[in-house]
Amino acid sequence: MSGNPSPSRLWSLPGLRGIAPPSVPKTVEPEADDVEIPPWSTKGTRLRTSARAARAHFYAPALTGAPTTTRQAEVLNTAIIGPPTGTRGVVSGRDILSRTPIAHDPVTAYNSIPREVSSPNVIIMGDVGAGKSTHTKANQVLRPLLLKNRRCVVFDKKDQGGEGEYSGVARHYGVEPIRFSTDSSGTRLNLLDPVIMRGTGIKGQGRLLNIVTRLARGDHALGGWEEEALRAALRRTVQGADGRAPVLADVLPNLGRIADDRDYVTLSSGARDELHRAGLSVRWTLNGLLDEYGGLLDGETSRGVDLRGKLTSFDVSQLRDDGPAVPVVMAIGNMWMLGRLRDERGFATTVVYEEGWHMVGGPSAQLIKANQKLSRGLGISNVFVMHKGTDIPKDSAGMAVIQEAQTVCIYRQSRPEDALWCQRTFGLAPETAETIERLQDGHYIFKYGSHPETHVQHILSRWEAEVSNTDEALASAEGDLGG
Repeated sequence: MSGNPSPSRLWSLPGLRGIAPPSVPKTVEPEADDVEIPPWSTKGTRLRTSARAARAHFYAPALTGAPTTTRQAEVLNTAIIGPPTGTRGVVSGRDILSRTPIAHDPVTAYNSIPREVSSPNVIIMGDVGAGKSTHTKANQVLRPLLLKNRRCVVFDKKDQGGEGEYSGVARHYGVEPIRFSTDSSGTRLNLLDPVIMRGTGIKGQGRLLNIVTRLARGDHALGGWEEEALRAALRRTVQGADGRAPVLADVLPNLGRIADDRDYVTLSSGARDELHRAGLSVRWTLNGLLDEYGGLLDGETSRGVDLRGKLTSFDVSQLRDDGPAVPVVMAIGNMWMLGRLRDERGFATTVVYEEGWHMVGGPSAQLIKANQKLSRGLGISNVFVMHKGTDIPKDSAGMAVIQEAQTVCIYRQSRPEDALWCQRTFGLAPETAETIERLQDGHYIFKYGSHPETHVQHILSRWEAEVSNTDEALASAEGDLGG
């Protein structure tokens, strides 16, 4: 403070006019402007609680202050840490640093103006038992279903008592899970279902047939001749359907059938022989697939396959992990769903892939990548739940799918190389890798859009803990902390 206005000037301000100012003893003005005047030695308005001091026109502080610096005084005026997110979406947990709620929903964030994320897709990864399964049930299924015009489709891989872990949740919403098995007791999916054709056209149908053949071969890609033979067989099968829905068995006789195909009459005899042999190679592959999984793929799609309820569960928990059945069903179900949603607009659909490695770690990632624009147009938010990402090749379609996701939830990754992969892939701060290794059950690193990551503690209500609890998940007592 370098000086004070005169008392007469103070009492001429609006609101104080007409009030007689107190008598103020004369003060000695400093000889230079740079002379500091301590506030406790200057007389001013009546702000003292002591009547005697007030009559002497002194004001606070009553005691002589201790010399200090701005840096030392910062602790007396600590800042309030702001919440990392707003209040839109659904509350999913509590920020460890600010102790404020974390609220987020990928569909809401994608549709906000301006957009908070450029993609509604979600990645959830972490060790077994860290809490990602319970997180997925609560934050990606149960809570979003409370919002208007929302529904969920789950590819349920985890076995719990002879059925998928989402079976009880599906029945809570009044629908039975769609159960798949390798015998004839389960549901069938038709590779050539007309619903798929309406959704992605014959090109999408051909892409699906190519992926299924590749999966049946143990992820060995088809050669150029084989791809052409498969396209020709599909085209001939669709043209000869005669008003009925073709099935996979209808494709087999057309594989290698070149003699009467007018599209190849100009080819040399050697080229035609090569195309014929390539078609037969694909035919033997698909014939073996039908022999092993006839009850699953041979015939038209079962009538029970529908999206009538708020929650649809594709229960693949009883299919073996050591064969192509699980990724084949996921791939066909994904394409069928796209075609079905094309005719049922007005809903935002969350699609959860438990054991999401089957969709992003193999050839099925090409389907996801190719249909990204279509998925966004249909209001689909894909949620991929997996253990780790270090096995995904850097230049694969699966890596492109992961990098496209704009909502990431990372639970504990005990191996340093897995934690470092997450830090580098999702652009986290360097020190976050060590934090990921030490995360407690029910805690995760959360990042969305261009916002910095946040350490979050997952919170469950008692009902959610009861519904979503699994053998590996976390559900505590008082406080309802879960993971």
